[in-house]
Amino acid sequence: MTSQNRLIEIRWHGRGGQGAVTSAELVAQAAISEGKYAQAFPSFGPERRGAPVQAFVRIDSQEPIRIRAEITQPDVVVVLDPGLLSIVNVASGLKENGMVIINTKKPFSDIKAKLKVKCKLAKVDATGIAKETLGVPITNTTMVGVLLKATGAVELESLVEPLQNRFGRLAERNINAMKRAYEETEIKE
Repeated sequence: MTSQNRLIEIRWHGRGGQGAVTSAELVAQAAISEGKYAQAFPSFGPERRGAPVQAFVRIDSQEPIRIRAEITQPDVVVVLDPGLLSIVNVASGLKENGMVIINTKKPFSDIKAKLKVKCKLAKVDATGIAKETLGVPITNTTMVGVLLKATGAVELESLVEPLQNRFGRLAERNINAMKRAYEETEIKE
């Protein structure tokens, strides 16, 4: 995806406490380590743990990013919690030929029916991977692996150092969850 587009805009949808903001920051750090320009920021309101939240990432391979607004027309949408499809229009504003990346075990046909937009899809059972690899159903680093497989926005190895810095002694498990999700990702054009 990034080979044609020098600027990629990614909107993350999750619930408070699921790590959407952390994921956005980690991806931006990895992009910067590759010599790209990047920014990551959350959309905060009076949310509480479990309430829907958004985070945003912009990556540009050639120029500094001057815009500082929320991403309303994303190239990519990442959905950490599939339950959000029933309460939030996660595909709102999705660009033509955009992609939705979702944590689910459901078949592509079920996801397409819920989204009601024409888009590329990538999916993985991130909750299952997180439970097995991390011991908890927190899917943020797992979903980073799906994002990298589906878009090529940054290299998988570029996330290792940011994950080590962020998670310390838990980094190895998070790296393993990310890599496993990368391998198990299914993509449908």
